[in-house]
Amino acid sequence: MNLGLPVTQLKKKPISVEKIALVAIALAIVLRILNLGSREFWYDEVLSLLLSTGQNSAYHTPGNAPVVLAEYTSLLNLPVESGVRDVFLTIKNLLLSLVGGEPHPPLFFLSQHIWLRLFGNSEVAMRSLNTLLSIAAIGSVYSLGKVVLGHRSGLFLAALLGINPFYLFHSLNYRMYAPLVLWQTLSASALVHLMCEINTPTIKSRRSRFLWNVLLIGSVAAGLLTFYLYAYWVITLAVLVLYLDRQHWWQHSLRLGAGVMLTIPWMLWGALKQLRNADLKRFGSVKEVGSALFIHLQDVAQTLGSNLLLGDWVTSLPPISVAIAGILVILLLLTCSISLWQQGEQKNLGLALILGILPLLLALAVDITTQSFTLGFGWGRTMIIILPGCLLLLALWLERALAWQWRIPVASALLVLYLTISIGDFTLRQRSVFHSVAELLSKDVNQPSLIVMNSKAWGHVMRLAYYIPPQFPVMLLAEHPADIATSLEKVLKNEARQYPRILWLDSSEPLWSPLKTQAEIDTEKQRIQQILSPQFQLRQTQNLAGTMNLDSFTIKLYHRSPET
Repeated sequence: MNLGLPVTQLKKKPISVEKIALVAIALAIVLRILNLGSREFWYDEVLSLLLSTGQNSAYHTPGNAPVVLAEYTSLLNLPVESGVRDVFLTIKNLLLSLVGGEPHPPLFFLSQHIWLRLFGNSEVAMRSLNTLLSIAAIGSVYSLGKVVLGHRSGLFLAALLGINPFYLFHSLNYRMYAPLVLWQTLSASALVHLMCEINTPTIKSRRSRFLWNVLLIGSVAAGLLTFYLYAYWVITLAVLVLYLDRQHWWQHSLRLGAGVMLTIPWMLWGALKQLRNADLKRFGSVKEVGSALFIHLQDVAQTLGSNLLLGDWVTSLPPISVAIAGILVILLLLTCSISLWQQGEQKNLGLALILGILPLLLALAVDITTQSFTLGFGWGRTMIIILPGCLLLLALWLERALAWQWRIPVASALLVLYLTISIGDFTLRQRSVFHSVAELLSKDVNQPSLIVMNSKAWGHVMRLAYYIPPQFPVMLLAEHPADIATSLEKVLKNEARQYPRILWLDSSEPLWSPLKTQAEIDTEKQRIQQILSPQFQLRQTQNLAGTMNLDSFTIKLYHRSPET
């Protein structure tokens, strides 16, 4: 609606959606750079590092006697190599370790292995590759938005993805989810461009089609070799072909098939072995139909809530809060869809729903059929492939269904909301748990110490090894919660004088063989105190908490009593 302003004045508006989007994109890049090293590796990230070094096969779970912590630290660096043959042996060990127990394809770990060789294993170095790929994904999703809706909406879509709290976190997460979004948006953009150019036989368009063909085939192969659930996305692309360009379905099928074919060597050798070794029980099952249905619906709501609104805050919020956020997101998407339908945007609406909602429905159908719960696994990160499509729906609604005078306020509100959640995540949440342990030990660097930890979980062990400098004379006694007191008693009976200082690291979530009741937990804690008190004095107690239960520890620092 024109409010009476001349057309010339309307064209001179100092603020536009394009300018707002460009500022948001710039902020997205700055936030990534500033936060590369602003937090510790979390549990899965340090496992990614261990796998990337090619030394995962050398890792051995601590026994019931103290071990030198620095021996584990060496596993987080590249092994000593004397030539090209050793380099290939390291890569071979990396692939064999993936086949032996890791449920993911090799591309992410191989690319990170190369990056590790170039830049070392610091937090900044190991996260920088994903950050670069996430910036490339912002450019890729702009291309998708531009070909579907035009330049302005392409920029807005890129801005939404860039500062989306969930994707910003995973852009700085040393796991495979940031590159996964790049392969997804690149394949969708390439496919849509090919559909648009298929009837334009100019020399320029032939060159362009060649490029888009290479990008489509390569991104499909890369996606499948990065994350197996990318298969949902390949199916989504096939459905998109039938929806938009059924006449040339066989040409597009050849392209998608070529991408899949490139992965066959790994699928036949590695993926089949991984499947035989897979621990599928962790995805659980519920016998009662009503309970199972409720969990499936809850998974859908929580996945949408985490991907489109809360980001990594989901690790600190109760499930009901995440589900409520998901319901709000569902209502927003429904409102946008109805509004677009009323505006006659059925074709573009269908495209956005295929890219954003179809993968979610495919995963839900598989879960229901197999009686498993993969959809909500990992706080929604396994379904990060729905994110660009859902954001495309929002950009489409802003461009085609919203009155022009509301576009700038609504666009600004959405971007400010995302920016606030993202900045809050990196400034208000504690992520320096194991730094605190190292700081305690650094107060007397040369004093031999024994760390007693009620967990054998390798993520806990390797995070200690990463953050405690190897020159510190530290031994580690890591045991299951039910056995820690007994093992400690044996150690102190024979070796007590070797340790002037003991640091008891009590994990609230030891993961492997946790005690079942609070009474059992309290009993074991009392036993440990009784074992330590005759020879050691408690000097300091500190509670450590991160962004998830895995990061919750209580530290108790004991020093040997002068009279013993």
